[in-house]
Order: sequence, then structure tokens, then C-alpha cells
Amino acid sequence: MIPSLGHGLAVLQLYFVAQFSLQRVFYILSVLIATYPLFKLHLNQLREPRQPRETAWLRSIHTMVYRAFGAENEHPDYPPEAESLGPDLARKFCRDLEQLYHLLGINNNSTQLFPEPHTIMCTPRLDCLFCTNNGHPPTLRRHRDPQLIDLLDENFRWTKAILFVAYCARCQAEYYPDRITYRPGSGATHSRLQRLECNAAFLRVSKHGIWMDRRIALAQENMVLHLHSGWSSFAEWLNATIGAEPHVTTRQSQRLYFEHFARRLVIAHGLEHTFTVAAHSDARTLAESVRNAIGRDGGIVAGSMDHGCIRCTHLKRYASDLIAEGIVLDANQAGVIDAPANPVQSENPPTIPSDMPSELPSLPEQQVRQPGTARGYTRLATMDGKNIPHRKCAVSTCTGPLVNYKNGRFCKDHLGMRDICGIIPCGRPVHSDEAVTCALESHREWHQKYLNRFSRLSFPGVQRVIRRQTQQQDETGTSSGPTLQADLPALDGVAGKDVIHTFRAGSTYCLQTVQWSCGCPIGWGKCYRSESSPQVLGILNRIWENFPESRPSFLAYDDACNLLRHIVTQDPNSPWFNVTKLIVDAWHYIGHQASDILCRIWCNPAPANGSQPDLIIVQVDENGRTHKTRAFNTETAEQLNSWLTRYEAQLRQMSNVNYDFVVHVLMLLYKELVEKRMAKKNEALSDEFWQQVDSTD
Repeated sequence: MIPSLGHGLAVLQLYFVAQFSLQRVFYILSVLIATYPLFKLHLNQLREPRQPRETAWLRSIHTMVYRAFGAENEHPDYPPEAESLGPDLARKFCRDLEQLYHLLGINNNSTQLFPEPHTIMCTPRLDCLFCTNNGHPPTLRRHRDPQLIDLLDENFRWTKAILFVAYCARCQAEYYPDRITYRPGSGATHSRLQRLECNAAFLRVSKHGIWMDRRIALAQENMVLHLHSGWSSFAEWLNATIGAEPHVTTRQSQRLYFEHFARRLVIAHGLEHTFTVAAHSDARTLAESVRNAIGRDGGIVAGSMDHGCIRCTHLKRYASDLIAEGIVLDANQAGVIDAPANPVQSENPPTIPSDMPSELPSLPEQQVRQPGTARGYTRLATMDGKNIPHRKCAVSTCTGPLVNYKNGRFCKDHLGMRDICGIIPCGRPVHSDEAVTCALESHREWHQKYLNRFSRLSFPGVQRVIRRQTQQQDETGTSSGPTLQADLPALDGVAGKDVIHTFRAGSTYCLQTVQWSCGCPIGWGKCYRSESSPQVLGILNRIWENFPESRPSFLAYDDACNLLRHIVTQDPNSPWFNVTKLIVDAWHYIGHQASDILCRIWCNPAPANGSQPDLIIVQVDENGRTHKTRAFNTETAEQLNSWLTRYEAQLRQMSNVNYDFVVHVLMLLYKELVEKRMAKKNEALSDEFWQQVDSTD
């Protein structure tokens, strides 16, 4: 039987004097409750004969209680009151432990010391964010009755929580724990919008009143980063971990992903005070709104333009610096550290190709440092394409998203093509509602053979075939590369592989990524039809559109020579020619034509003649001999693309909205991963570096 409140308070007055704050009293009582499992072990040990009255269990309880009564330096959150009385009161308190547990109603039959209270969920704000009342923001009122909802807490347990919604009586804005809904403008007919509470502790993952602690989303983020998990796999893992109803659905896991990373992206791009979305929007609408705000079909990685480290940013160098370091420059303009390895082509004297642009000077301009000028610095970026597409409209020239990503073929603009024959350019109507060809027997037979060949084709299946073909070629010693033959018959005199049709949705060509030579991603874009120079140039222009002063000094790209031809032909005054030097990365340069003067002179990744001294550094070996080596790592684009391969199977099956959103997320996570590694290695640019940059010596 639990004593009455009045009797209990009277007893507690024996241990807590008036000088003790209520805060200190509650803390001591919480310590008493927390140590009851130790007291049970103490009582159980006393059942055996010849046991001391003060067991080690009881001494541990005494130690914890003394600390609760102790000094401020041990418990800084609980100020010391009546320190001289503390030790005596603690001894008295410990002497009567059994009576105190009885007073609190705790005994050996207690399975739960006290019932856990419901979590209270409400907005962290106190006043209205949108309006003022006589110069002061109005206070918030309670909106409707509180709701009892299901909450997955930070301990991965389903609990009940009470949801309170606040509102402003003046503007009718509603304040939830994770969002604020309001009417834009003064008109009452406007649709409601919502702003995200970017630091929300709880996130709603279902319109049916299911919420999750934000730390569950952090667990999902870690699984995405370190285990390359998707939201479907995370839902399965979460259900196996919880082992209790209700089960987390894939849709709820996806909503948690979007809610959490929408806030991460909004904060990273500095949009937390301006980003809005339709009130109570679904996951797709939220993802699309974030995608449209930070970049559709590509964009920049937040904070990447301000990045700098010793791996991607070096002091500006001149040919005189190489000479001063003891380097003998090669007089041959085509001299290079790693020359193309085709001996037949290398023996042929270089000739000026017919497509050499007339706007391009015959030699790069030698940079000479003027006396009294600051040395400056140089940065190198790398770029590469990765074949990670997503589905799009089946019309080859269209870039529109599919209306139906489950089994659709066309975008909204070409939806009417479902009613005509899928073989181009037939144009006849389909022979039935579910058919994709006209009534011509040859077209129907060709479509059936197409289905027999491709109906069960999948990305993992293609990878499996390529692995087998590669293994067979290794065993036989051939090196022609894997081939995947369609083996389709000809149709109307056209070879089977050349027949144009719309039987299946199309796909984008590749994902183009750009990063600094340290690996920190800068931005990305999508090539829809091919990795052509105009599309690649468009991606570069879009990334640096608002950051013209942050263009890299060098850009390494596997097809830089053709990109340079395109740039100087279209615009000889382009900053991508006058500000940035385009070079071929070291790996692909080996396979380029040795007779291509434009490539060897203008796109050389490490010329040994001093024309690009920023690309060469001097290293001294153990024997004191000097060697020329490349100053930058030009293969970081390949490394990032290798990391993205782990998410390839997920990305290929996504809609264009989800694809863009997830790529934005992956770039943000990879940037943070790279920066953590650099901070661990202490590779940030020092004050001494910037002093040398500004030095005129």
C-alpha cells in the first residue's frame, strides 16, 4: 500500500531540508528509483547464510546516493545547497532505504516501477511567425483536441504519444511539431502552404497518425551511406528489429527518407526560411518541390564552391619555378610524363588534323609572373559520365517523364501514341485496346519475337551475361570485349537492331558528375541522348552560372579535346577556354591519338616542356634524385562514379523526381564523407598557404 501524499511528504522532510531546491530533491528521488534493481540483488544475496549486512550491492547504492547529495563539480546541473548538511542527510537517507522504497510503493513484485508517461509532441515555437499584434507577435493557442498517435521512439519501440497542434488566432496559421501551415497573402481563398520545421524532433510518416523520432531517420541515413540501403531494405530491417506491430511499410520508410533529407538539403542550400510546399503534401510532392528548388536534372552541391584543401588547391606555379627546382624542360612541345603508348603512332610525326579549329592558337600562351604581383593559387576539377540512367518517354527525341512508371511507355505529351503501332514510322492504329502493334502480321510477329528476346531482360541479368562473356574471353585469351547480341530478325528490309519502335520506355544516357581533384563533388547533370559536347558544356555552364569567379583553373575530362574543339568553334571568347584549361585525364590520355596535335598540345595532362607548370611538381626520392610527377589526381571522377555504382540498381528503377532527389542526397552525403576524411588528415588550407597566395615575393 502506498502511503498518502501528505504522509509521504512529512516523511521526506526528514531527509530534505528547506535549503534544498526542488530540482535537487527530484534528482535524488530519481537516483533512488533507478537503483532499485541493485537493492533487489542486495536483498537476494542476504538470503544466503553468513552474508554481511552491507553487501557490495548496497555499497554501490550508497555511493550513488552520496553523489546525488554531493558537490556541484560532480553534478553541475544541480546547484549545491546546504553542502554542510549533505553528508549527514545522505547517511540518514541510506540507512532507511527499505522504508523509502516502501514509501514509493516499490517492492519485489513490481514489474514496472512507474508507468511511462505519454510523449508530448508540440511545436517548439511560442509566438506566431507570420503576423504581429501591436508590434509584438501574437501568442499561440491550442488548436482542437489533442490526438493520441503512434510514435516509433528513439529506442525503436512503438509507444503512444499525444499530439498538440497550436494556431494563431489572427492569421490562422497552424503549428505542428514538424511543419507550419498557413495561407499566403491576405486572401482567404488561397490554398494553404507549409514551411518545414527543419530541426524537428519528430517526423510524420503517414497521414493516418504515425510518427517517428528524428533519430530513426538518422539511422536510415547511416544505412544509406555505409550499407547502401534503399528505403525498402530499411523498412524490412526496421520491422525485423522492432518485431512488433504495427509494421513499417515501404511507403512510410520512403516518406521518412524524403522528410528527413528534404530538411537536410534545404538547410544545406540555405533555403530554410524561404522554401514552401503545398500544405499536408504527399511524399512525391515534397520531393518534387525540393528538387525544383535546388536543381532539376542536375545542380550544384551546396558549399562545394567554397571548398578548398591541399589536394585540390595549390599555389600558382610558373616555368621559372620548375627551372629553379632543377627540372630540365623538354623543348619538344609534345613532351609529356606519360606519353601515349602506341609505338606505331608515336613514330609518326605529328600532323595538323583537318578539324583543327582556326580560332585556336598554335601554342598555349606561356604565363610569366609579373614583378610585384601576388602569386595566386590554382584548382583542378574533374568530370566524367556514369551510365546510371532512369526511364523516360519511349520517343527517342523526347526527355519527358513517364505518366506511369510501373509499365508505361510515354510522357503526357505523347500519351496518344499508345493508340498507334509501336513500330516507327508505321502510324496505323493498334489492332486492339491492349495491343502495341497494328494488324499487320509481320509487325505482330516481330513484336512477339521481341518479347521472346527481351521480356525477361533485367539489369542484373545483363550484368550476369556480361560477366559470363568476360570470363569466357579470359579463358580463351580473346579480348574483344563483352557483347550482348539482340538476334532480332529484319523487318521490311531493315536490320533487326536498327528497327525503331516504342515497345519499351526509353532511358537517359548517363549521369555526368563534376568534382574537385580531392574528390569533393561540385555538381552533376544528365545527358539524355548521348554524352555529346554541347550537352556536357550545358552542364558546366549551369553549374558555374552563379559562380563565375569560382571556375577551376583546369578541368580534366576524358573527351576534353573534342569539348575544346566545340567550345572554340562556337565561342572563342568562352571562359572555358580563356579561364579554364581543358585537359584529358591521365588514364584516358594514354589511349588518345598521338597524331592529334590539339590533344597533345592543349589537353596534355602533364606536359614536360613547362607550358603548364601547375600540372607538374618535383619530388625527391631517397637517393636525392628529382622526378617530375603529376600535381593533381585526375581520376577522382572515376572514384566517385565507382562509389555511385553501389546505388545503381536503385536509381535505375526510380522516377525522374525520385532520381533527381536521391542523386542530390548522395552528392551531399559524399561531400560530407570526403570532408570528414580531410579533417581527420588535417588537409585544410592553412593561414600560411593564404599568406603565400597573397605574397608578391
